Amino acid sequence: MSTDPVAEPVPQGEYRPAVLHEGIVYTAGMTPRRGGELVLRGVVGASVSAQEAYTAAGIAAENALAAVRSVAPGAAAIRCLRMTVYIACAATFHELSAVADGASAALRAALGDCGLPARAAIGVQSLPSGAPLEVDLIAAVR
Repeated sequence: MSTDPVAEPVPQGEYRPAVLHEGIVYTAGMTPRRGGELVLRGVVGASVSAQEAYTAAGIAAENALAAVRSVAPGAAAIRCLRMTVYIACAATFHELSAVADGASAALRAALGDCGLPARAAIGVQSLPSGAPLEVDLIAAVR
């Protein structure tokens, strides 16, 4: 994963990238975008490999963390509480947790053990713009 700061994600529709409420930040679903452009499209287990999806999950998680930071710029601490990784995958693809590990690794690299949240990895038929995965994050800030 990159060590360069990730720019605040630009919404792809009518929503906010993140909302802060009483010390808890809820992010929108983040896809693997750089500069507003998807870096990867396709279906995991068909046109996208598990390794490509792992890397893309890290990018999506970095975008989610950037969204958290965008609404809590002066936060002294960020603790990731819950993450859901939605994976557009072939019906025969079952390595969902291994793909989601890419998102977990990016958060841990950025925040240490406070970056490891409770997590769900869910296989779905399709995601916006043909993204292979989407990450949403809930984090506490202070």
